[in-house]
Amino acid sequence: MQALLDAIAHATPSAEAQRLFHGRGGLYPGCEDWLLDWYAPVWLLTKFGEATTDEQSQLSAALQVRQQQVAPDQPLNAVLQSRVAGGSHTQVLAGAVPEPHVVREDGASYRVNLLRGQNHGLFLDMAEGRRWVREHAAGTKVLNLFAYTCSFSVAALLGGAKSVVNIDMAHPALATGQHNHQLNGITQGAKFLGHDLFSSWGKVSRSGPYDLVIADPPSFQKGSFVATKDWPRLLRRLPDLLRPGGRALLCLNAPELPESFLRDLLATEAPELVVEQRLPNPAVFADVSPDRALKVLVVRAPPLPNGAMVTPT
Repeated sequence: MQALLDAIAHATPSAEAQRLFHGRGGLYPGCEDWLLDWYAPVWLLTKFGEATTDEQSQLSAALQVRQQQVAPDQPLNAVLQSRVAGGSHTQVLAGAVPEPHVVREDGASYRVNLLRGQNHGLFLDMAEGRRWVREHAAGTKVLNLFAYTCSFSVAALLGGAKSVVNIDMAHPALATGQHNHQLNGITQGAKFLGHDLFSSWGKVSRSGPYDLVIADPPSFQKGSFVATKDWPRLLRRLPDLLRPGGRALLCLNAPELPESFLRDLLATEAPELVVEQRLPNPAVFADVSPDRALKVLVVRAPPLPNGAMVTPT
């Protein structure tokens, strides 16, 4: 655990939400089960397994020391989540968690919840994906699949997108997504559809075609999406959702599935789509194996032949 203690001793939290230590990347032997995140003003420790009383004591003491060094006028707020087979449990180690709890990223605001469930409302490893969307969204019509709390939609509309259709079968997540738009002063341009995608192709298709489709599904969520079964179904439909020359952002967060899993499926199910690039992950998420880390591919549909016209929608 020494590498984690060293990371705490040198951590410099900023005003933005960020990962501070990523033991899951395998670069710190003995710390593979630990994460440390900063959701201002709260330090969040995550242990994959049960944290011992001694570990909790050492880490609490280290955080207290660092808090006094970086912000001596502010109390320590620290949370520990232990993830065990079948679920997780969370405890406040020190201080308190704001309610509502709003954090910042690239000037945007997002509501998070550190005390309930394993997903906190903003996936920090997707920061570069949100940045890419914001930089490429101007004037586009966007479809945001598996929208969760709609952070991609916020990024797109702040980047000048004309419209975003958000679809997710989890209504509470979409409600948080609507709140995130309000937090950022976004009052128009977004739709929120609480549907199962695979039962709603007609509705999704009628609203298209789209300049940008974002697909960031869970890797394994029974009743929603199972990567090995449902990615082929999704990719088969993807070309029909895109305008000529349109792009898709395809996100695979399954350590057991390599980048070639998506590339091979694209070649089989949507061979007309061209992979332009794999987006980099934030540097702190470095992994001993790039195939275990988050995979985000940008793909493009073929343009129209010279002289052909697109009918506006």
